[in-house]
Amino acid sequence: MDILRFITAGSVDDGKSTLIGRLLYDSKNILIDQLEALEKQSKNKNENGVDLAILTDGLRAEREQGITIDVAYRYFSTPKRKFIIADAPGHIQYTRNMITGASNSQLIVILIDARQGVIEQTRRHSIIASLLKMKNVVVAINKMDLVDYSKEVFNDIKAQYELVAKKLKLENVSYFPISAFNGDNIVSKSEKTDWYQGSTLLDFLENVEINEDQEKENPRFQVQYVIRPQTDELHDYRGYAGEVISGIYRKGDEITVLPQNIQTKISKIETGGHEVDFVFTNQPAVIHVEDDIDISRGDFLVKTNQQPKVENEFEAVVCWLDKKELNEGSKYFIQHKSKTLKAIIKEIEYKIDVNTLEQTPITESIKLNEVVKVRLKTASPLVFDSFEDSKSTGNAILIDETSNSTVGAVMIL
Repeated sequence: MDILRFITAGSVDDGKSTLIGRLLYDSKNILIDQLEALEKQSKNKNENGVDLAILTDGLRAEREQGITIDVAYRYFSTPKRKFIIADAPGHIQYTRNMITGASNSQLIVILIDARQGVIEQTRRHSIIASLLKMKNVVVAINKMDLVDYSKEVFNDIKAQYELVAKKLKLENVSYFPISAFNGDNIVSKSEKTDWYQGSTLLDFLENVEINEDQEKENPRFQVQYVIRPQTDELHDYRGYAGEVISGIYRKGDEITVLPQNIQTKISKIETGGHEVDFVFTNQPAVIHVEDDIDISRGDFLVKTNQQPKVENEFEAVVCWLDKKELNEGSKYFIQHKSKTLKAIIKEIEYKIDVNTLEQTPITESIKLNEVVKVRLKTASPLVFDSFEDSKSTGNAILIDETSNSTVGAVMIL
């Protein structure tokens, strides 16, 4: 069973947390004790006597204010698919939370209040979806119950958003008239929108295509651990453990070890303690090679004819996550999956306005939540793909050398 990772986004009070609560509630993914606690805490009750937003607004401050402050992750499943949901904050000052939550998502659900239509925050989140190369965008026009389930209101907002999508070159945009509070068109079709001929939101999420053709994906495997038991029984055993990031690896494949640029062949593949002929995307595996090569944690094993870039200087888009400002010449650690290197901000080229995607010149230090294009230089070569080609190998984080805290989200160009 595959997993769909998606994020909900929208302005404050658009109903993101209520929507997720509705998905959990109507798909029967809530335990009885959770339901009892929910009924006791509910203030803004629907016809079922509960406030579904409480399910995701886990922090006390969130419940008291009725807002989402941090990204809340929730998990649920149906017979068709498993889901990981990121509930992103709607406030402008939490833009960084939305970007980090969306960076690993395959789909974004943008909520629009049917009474408000497309607003500035809708455009901002759509721009972030464009920036992060989201392949699927769902526009959930919520609170249809407050506009008498009007077909005209739905069509008008749809037309408004189509202009935004066209400008940002967003493809695969789907529209749903919903009421998260009452449950219309979320898990079950609503009789109140008999003019709407599409599927329910859950049905769409269960069936939307999310996996690329693995045969076409560039195979990427990064070593996380070198297994060398050195026991009498396994005296000559040397395996390289990790997870297949993308593509398919088969016994006998010609591969190149990067960044060393040494060619060899796969002699054996193990997964789950058993030898197999091949492994594919998201599978943990232990790969053995024919030659005795110095391979370390963080090195890549890639198909010889499908290689990524190996460079120690490259351009990237950085979302700044720290209160301490970013300046040219600042030094950090860059962590790219299991590889950590020293890096320096060689140049800050321009700032990206997340409201318009326009490029603005740098006149001062980069502050919290700002997005910039930079040129980074690493102490030794980094193995990567561009973020557009592969989110998995095209993203990284910047870490402060002294505090060890994450200060930047990196999308490599």
